[in-house]
Amino acid sequence: MIAFEVNDMTCGHCVGTITRALKSTDRDAKVTIDLARHLVMVEPTEADAQDLRDAIAEAGYSPVPVEAATVDAAAPGGACCGHCR
Repeated sequence: MIAFEVNDMTCGHCVGTITRALKSTDRDAKVTIDLARHLVMVEPTEADAQDLRDAIAEAGYSPVPVEAATVDAAAPGGACCGHCR
């Protein structure tokens, strides 16, 4: 998985724009976006990290690469907020 922090992604329109940009670069990629955390996660089938980063930048946003392990560690433990069990 390739992940980017995109702090200037602020709404559903931004999510759609970034998703379309990534899909135009790698149409079969799995794109997951967490708007609240400003995270864009991509499982590419053809494109590399630089191609994906360029696609987000060309769409008008500022992607910053994030380590996938950091993204996984920050995710709640299977519950809504991480405190529920």
